[in-house]
Amino acid sequence: MSTVVEATDVDGEDPFEGERIEVDDDALRQVSPGAWLGGLASRLDDVATSFIYGDR
Repeated sequence: MSTVVEATDVDGEDPFEGERIEVDDDALRQVSPGAWLGGLASRLDDVATSFIYGDR
């Protein structure tokens, strides 16, 4: 990423300087489709494993 920043940095300003938009991890997990699908995939995997191998 630093190479891209150096290539686009024409003013000599630091792109990481100043205010940032920060999102709380918990809030991001609530709205992130990747987090929802990851949890769903994990549960489906657990069900399939339990079905195939029985309860351990």
